[in-house]
Amino acid sequence: MFEPFSQGYYLGRLYVEPRDGERAAMARAQHAAVNEQLYADETAERPLVMKLGRTHLAVHGDAGVPADTLAVPEELLDETAVDTLPTLKEVLLATADRASQLLALTGATRSTVPGRQSAGDVERDLT
Repeated sequence: MFEPFSQGYYLGRLYVEPRDGERAAMARAQHAAVNEQLYADETAERPLVMKLGRTHLAVHGDAGVPADTLAVPEELLDETAVDTLPTLKEVLLATADRASQLLALTGATRSTVPGRQSAGDVERDLT
């Protein structure tokens, strides 16, 4: 589903669709598999950190989300630069080290990482 892209990210393609609620989510089974394979986290409770457009999202597993889909709360879609939904989009998945850095800035329970900053702001905060 994801392949190495850079030192800090993997690249994948997921369908992006709107969702009710406060947290971004993907299919629970896929979330657990990616968490175990790429983050080496057998608990699978740690959110994955994905970058959609210029926004970093803490992505949780949810049994109600279809496979190969990233469900994003409607209030966050404006920040992602995704115009047409549902749509197949390239998504960046932060590596374990990068995800830990991003999650440490705000904690693992928020829907965006950190806050609602753009990727440029996040990168400046980490340097």
